[in-house]
Amino acid sequence: MAMVTTDASAATADAAIADATTKQPDAADKEYSSYNGASTAGGGPHRARGGGGGVVDSVVARWRREDMLDKSPLALHAAAAAFAFVALVLLASNQHGDWMQFDRYQEYRYLLAIAALAFVYSLAQALRHARRMRGGADPASTPSWRIFDFVADQVVAYLLMSALSAATPITNRMRTAVVNNFTDATAAAISMAFLAFVALALAATLSGYKLSKQTYM
Repeated sequence: MAMVTTDASAATADAAIADATTKQPDAADKEYSSYNGASTAGGGPHRARGGGGGVVDSVVARWRREDMLDKSPLALHAAAAAFAFVALVLLASNQHGDWMQFDRYQEYRYLLAIAALAFVYSLAQALRHARRMRGGADPASTPSWRIFDFVADQVVAYLLMSALSAATPITNRMRTAVVNNFTDATAAAISMAFLAFVALALAATLSGYKLSKQTYM
């Protein structure tokens, strides 16, 4: 009787070992397939690669933005100088005798003076930025000069707007009575001065942005 019990126990133990042996590969396969499926479904290396690509794209976008911000002052001041010069030439050459003389009107003389100031200032700033872009030393790279850029751009832009506000009403009154070369030239000069104002206003906005990003530590 004891022998039969012993044989039964041995048979049961052998069956358990065999069952465990057959189940282990299934568990290992399930674990491997689970790991492999998770890596495939979740992206695994592909996700890491995508994250790296996102970082690279972010860095490239930041470089492009900084490059644009670095080149914009040159373009804006060059545009302002060009527009102010055209306004200056149109006003200075607008002399047709009698009442059609620009220097007979203080509004046009004021606009001429401010256009000349805007041209000289914008040209100097454009040349400075062009020298800096070519790798030369920038004499105005200190924080105090950046404050000067911000203030000077605003001051010249406000002066242009003041001159435009003075010259526009008298030009409109003249054009309601007569339209000729004199009034056309003054209207064109006002338009060019306004475009110079827009360029300097954008330059002032950019100068303010750079000033806000300036670190003093």
